[in-house]
Amino acid sequence: MRTAAVAGMVTAGAAVVSLVHTPGAVADPHASAVAPTAMSTSAPAAFSPDSASSVIVKSPVTGSDAADNGDEVADDSAAETTDDTATDDTATDDGAAADTATQAAQDDAAAQEESAPADKGRGAAYNADGTIVVIDKAEQPKPQPASAEQLDQWINEALDVMKANGIPGSYDGIKSNLIRESSGDPHTINMWDSNAVKNIPSKGLLQVIDPTFEQYHVEGTSTDIYDPVANIVAACNYAADRYGSMDNVNSAY
Repeated sequence: MRTAAVAGMVTAGAAVVSLVHTPGAVADPHASAVAPTAMSTSAPAAFSPDSASSVIVKSPVTGSDAADNGDEVADDSAAETTDDTATDDTATDDGAAADTATQAAQDDAAAQEESAPADKGRGAAYNADGTIVVIDKAEQPKPQPASAEQLDQWINEALDVMKANGIPGSYDGIKSNLIRESSGDPHTINMWDSNAVKNIPSKGLLQVIDPTFEQYHVEGTSTDIYDPVANIVAACNYAADRYGSMDNVNSAY
């Protein structure tokens, strides 16, 4: 029995020694021996402890994580591409707007040129807004008189129209006035007097302003104020209404 008791003590002691030297086990004098496997723990799946430095090292990226990261990179690249495209589009739009503005300015300039009256007046010049460029009297272009034959023809044609329309006047009365007014130049335009300042310059053989020509124009004659016959007839029609006849006009009228 003593042998058996000793053997039992040896066995128990071995068990205690085995428990004390088992890694991870904690000795508790008040608790019964527990198998070592019951106290063992497992490291987290995502991270592994480094036994040498106890520093947590990030575990390798799995295939699914790499795919997610790849999607994020692709999204970032797509965003950058979109931003670049938007910048390019903005630059293109700005360039197009500038081209449109330039074209509009050119169109406006062309329209102003087209709107400026095509005046046959000798030396006439007009501003962009259509008003005549007023000059000093000394700068008035010298007249270029028509020949005596031309003047004779125009006056006689005008007298025929006047007779048909009951407008009084004589050859001498007409000729003396047109020589004084224009020196016989059908393209004379006065660019220095008060009418020029008011933008209604006197024009043609008998120096008629546009409003008067339009009011006293005689049907059947040209609507061009510089036309010699139309100018004479309209002026004589006005003089008849205002003075009784062109023969009664001996100065500016």
